[in-house]
Amino acid sequence: MASPELQVLASWESFYVIIGSSSAALTGLNFVVIALGAESRTTGAPADLSAFGTPTIIHFCAALLLSAILSAPWRSPWSVAASLAACAAAGLMYLGRIMLIARRGTTYKPVFEDLLWHFALPIVAYTSLFVASTVFIAHMESALFAIAAVALLLMFIGIHNAWDTATWMAFPARREEETAKAQQTSAPPSSRGTSSSRTGSEGAGRGSVHRPRPGKR
Repeated sequence: MASPELQVLASWESFYVIIGSSSAALTGLNFVVIALGAESRTTGAPADLSAFGTPTIIHFCAALLLSAILSAPWRSPWSVAASLAACAAAGLMYLGRIMLIARRGTTYKPVFEDLLWHFALPIVAYTSLFVASTVFIAHMESALFAIAAVALLLMFIGIHNAWDTATWMAFPARREEETAKAQQTSAPPSSRGTSSSRTGSEGAGRGSVHRPRPGKR
């Protein structure tokens, strides 16, 4: 039987059903985006994908994990707090690893928006989750609102970063196609004239086969 202190979690059931199902669906869509990018060869270097693509999946999975933790039939609030703290600590350690990869091994140089959405806001989210886990026992109602805000923030981070990844993979491919077409149409006139004259001379050579004149044998 669940602890009476955890009866308040029942009022959050619908919220975490929405968060969990949305996170799972967005995770699947992100798999599709990465697969299409791999087919079109626009996913970039493996280090770029590890630093800017994989964390999006992790953030969606973290929101899904929070939904599962706060929907499980726990018997003690201490178990909930410990699970939340472990989730936050794992997220912070993963972000530290990703920051090292982005600093040392990527060909892409992040701008301010990338630093904000890929590093700063996730650090805020997982740090807030860790703080909420430490005060979960003493201030459960306030901690639950903080955890809900963290789950929403992780979802918004994942949505922004997934869209950023999709546009990053789409527009370079389009620019490469436009550049190739522009190079074909803007070839120097001399080269086009040379090729046409060469074609004409070849045609004339083929057409100038010696034929005997009528009356001469």
